[in-house]
Amino acid sequence: MSDLILPDALVDHSGDGGSIALVVLDGLGGLPHPDSGRTELEAARTPTLDAMAARSSLGMLIPVAPGVTPGSGPGHLGLFGYDPTRFVIGRGVLAALGVGFDLQPGDLAARLNMASLDAGGLITDRRAGRPSDDEGRRVVARVKDALEPIEGVEVFLEPVKEHRAVVVFRGAGLAEGVLDTDPQETGVAPLKARAAVPEAERSAQVLQAFLDQARGILSDEPTINGFMARGVATFDAPPSMKERYGLRAAVIARYPMYRGVARLVGMEVLGTPASDADAVQLFRGAPDFDFRFFHYKATDARGEDGDFDAKVQAVEDADRLVAELVESDIDVVMVTGDHSTPAACAAHSWHHVPLLLQSRWARPTATSFGEDTCRLGDLGTFESRHLMSLALAHAGRLAKFGA
Repeated sequence: MSDLILPDALVDHSGDGGSIALVVLDGLGGLPHPDSGRTELEAARTPTLDAMAARSSLGMLIPVAPGVTPGSGPGHLGLFGYDPTRFVIGRGVLAALGVGFDLQPGDLAARLNMASLDAGGLITDRRAGRPSDDEGRRVVARVKDALEPIEGVEVFLEPVKEHRAVVVFRGAGLAEGVLDTDPQETGVAPLKARAAVPEAERSAQVLQAFLDQARGILSDEPTINGFMARGVATFDAPPSMKERYGLRAAVIARYPMYRGVARLVGMEVLGTPASDADAVQLFRGAPDFDFRFFHYKATDARGEDGDFDAKVQAVEDADRLVAELVESDIDVVMVTGDHSTPAACAAHSWHHVPLLLQSRWARPTATSFGEDTCRLGDLGTFESRHLMSLALAHAGRLAKFGA
């Protein structure tokens, strides 16, 4: 029995069945504006999504559990049918996979934020002014070139995007359980790497030795003069989507983090698109996959900015992209988010997420796509880890249960 809550024998591993597309508009869910009473999705002009709603089943997703605010990793794992409370994957692992690093079982990975520190070692900018990708690569290369060996471990350092990087440690005696060193505020010093459990003491020492070296190497840099670590975790791959569902799956995502979570479950990465338009072309050029996951970031980013109108615009931009995606001949199309990011919160939240599922077997209940129509849809409200069983059923990839 898998955490699909389905006997494994129900899944047809023959490769027969329809094609499936999952379009994730990151942070899609929102809250009503006090003046209009409409959420960002409901305020946006979305002719494509509304037309799809008129021929789709609608519902609301609970990303993890009621009241739980998910990170991006758990939010996506749930959409892929993996119980996010069982498969707990650290952000460092996802960052490493996202840049194509070949992680080995037992590797310890940490996501790094480049930071600006003043002469007293206090944080003045947690993202170092959001440097360009080129500037981030330059700083990482400088640290790599000057880094002294740390006894007992190999150290691998790679840029991710803008102010983000990832470090991987490989060696005996490493375990997860190291707390973040980012205090999530300015005007204070970065935290020391500390072990939350006794078996992680060695890992904390190794991480702090690396961070101290990096600080010394970058001491003369005007802006990026320190790293802070987040999501320190070891790598242990879960079963792949091919193993679980018999699906040959692919990911199209601009940001490394989302390519990482997809690689974790065995998806093939279809390039590194430089723009959303490039991502659409990659999606349309890969019809041979049974399952395609398309990720769109701007809805989440504008929600985290706390900018309602900008998030509305991001939804409208996404609607135009979806119009190009659904021109392809796909049997089951799902549009949803990995979590809600209401502009009113300027952060991820625990609120339910709208879901649209289009297939020949859908039961339409509305002619628009929004929180209110999805709340009244025929799918009801359910945890996102059950979404894949619905997708497989609509694609004709599940057998009858029982005699």
